[in-house]
Amino acid sequence: MKILALLQEDASPSNAEIAERVGLSPTPCWRRIRHLEETGVIRRRVALLDRAQLDVGVTVFVNVRTNQHNPDWLARFAAAVEKIPEVVEFYRMAGEVDYLLRIVVPDIAAYDGVYKRLISAIDLYDVSSSFAMEEIKCTTALPLAYARRRARGG
Repeated sequence: MKILALLQEDASPSNAEIAERVGLSPTPCWRRIRHLEETGVIRRRVALLDRAQLDVGVTVFVNVRTNQHNPDWLARFAAAVEKIPEVVEFYRMAGEVDYLLRIVVPDIAAYDGVYKRLISAIDLYDVSSSFAMEEIKCTTALPLAYARRRARGG
């Protein structure tokens, strides 16, 4: 778990640095990381960018309801959403809302453009949007206390 905790915090250190921090020699450390990658525990390593500096500081949560609950419609909807880069998260939900999208844009006018692209791409029953006023917590780090046995090599 130490390796995973370190990599979630910062994936840029070299294998030698990670090995030193977790108390392993470089070769076993490299093998553990490689195993975590091969088994899909580590999906990929990315850089986290500053949204404000890239002028996409507005977060919009979009609730979508549909009256079409079939695989063909979902495939078309998913394909339409995939083509919209401003949609950074997309979930199928249980409850009153069918889908939830998280969208990042510079302002309300830009969101209006995204909204128009979305509704022109697919028939939706109801779309409602909520604008985040303040980001209080945002992390990519997963809680490791619940990790399954296969991830424990890290």
